[in-house]
This record gives sequence, C-alpha cells and structure tokens, in this order.
Amino acid sequence: QAVVSTDALSPELKDTDSFYPVLGAWLGATFGETVAVVDGLPPNQSEDRLKAVGAGAASSGAIGLFHIAGVTPEAPTLEAVCDTESVETVPLTPEAVRQTRDHLSTVSGEQINAVAVGSPHFSRAEFATLAALARGRTFDIPFFACTGRDVLDLLSGTEDRAILDAAGLTFVADTCVVVAPILPEAGGVLMTNSAKFAHYGPANTGFDVVYGSLSDCVESAMTGRVVRDETLWQ
Repeated sequence: QAVVSTDALSPELKDTDSFYPVLGAWLGATFGETVAVVDGLPPNQSEDRLKAVGAGAASSGAIGLFHIAGVTPEAPTLEAVCDTESVETVPLTPEAVRQTRDHLSTVSGEQINAVAVGSPHFSRAEFATLAALARGRTFDIPFFACTGRDVLDLLSGTEDRAILDAAGLTFVADTCVVVAPILPEAGGVLMTNSAKFAHYGPANTGFDVVYGSLSDCVESAMTGRVVRDETLWQ
C-alpha cells in the first residue's frame, strides 16, 4: 500500500543494528496499519534486525506486516508486492530518522540508573555481540538482558556466559522488565537499545528512557552515565 525509499540515508547507517528499531518506530508512527515495503536496504539482513523492525512498528503503530524489498520472503523485488505506478512513495530522510530516534528518549542528560535489552528477547547471536563488548569489564549499574530459556540453555557453559557473568549481567528468562517487577524500585532513567522498551517503559515501569545502540548501552553501563556515539546520526 506504500513504498518507503531509503535512498537518502547513508549506507553506513543502513548497515547499523541500532537503525532498525528506529526504522520500525518510524514505520508504525507514519503508517499506522498500512502495509509498506521498504526499498533500498542491504540484502543480507539478520533475523534480529527484522524482529527489531517488527517490534518497533507494532509498538508505535498497529502494523502487522511489512516488507523489505530483496529481503523478506514475499518481496524478492519491489514489484512483487506492489504496483509502483499506483502507490505512494514516501522518502525516509535523515531528519526523520533523527527525530524518531530522539523521540524514543524521554529525557536528556547523563543520568542513568539501569540498562535493559531484549525486547524482543535477546538471541544467541546478540549475546555473542554483548559478550565481545563486555569482555574483561564490569558493569557499574544494573544491566538486564531479557531472553528465552532456550537461549539460556545454548549459553550454558560457554565462554560468552562466563564473560557476561563476570561483567555482572542479570539474565531475565521468559519475561521482561516492562511486565515484571524487576527494575530497581527507586526509579530513575533506563537506557535501552529496544524501541519497544522505549515505547512502553515509562508508562509501565515509571522509569524515563534513553535510547542508544547496544554499544552505547554497554559503555553507559560501564561508566554509570549516558554515553552515545552520535557519528552516524548526524
């Protein structure tokens, strides 16, 4: 029912994991229930990126289906899912991306009291990335990773699990910090790389939220203050 052009965005941004939750949040806020096909993204997309788009789109809007041309199964080409002559093409601009990303945060400044990732639940691949970022380091504030018991089984006995235990990560199985009373009762500011956590967190937990990449979340948890790399968002 609509085509989204990403031609105005840099290849570097489109190949960054933290872009995809923002893309989802923009899709939901822009299109509501409309089924859109996103064109111009890299062809080799991970399941984690696709689930981040879906979670963001269903949180900020009511999107039950989206296509990414050349990626999702029904959309090997743009023309396979729409009549490009008759549907509207909406450009996704760098300004819109920045505004959407900024809207995912409810506060600014350096205060941070906890970090939570894993909405949707963290995958084994995401834990590998987190372990690489946390190797030999210790979190200065509570850091929660929500996942499924099947992924915890895969992590059991691995070097990644040992690294994350040493760093002080709290594993949350089969639920998340938005629907279970897991976060510190004192409240404060929660940092996350999840558009879904950012959307539902303030109302459900009483915490303000700050959105950042997974790397931003790790660096912030290590220092006890918000640290964000703004390079690709300029």
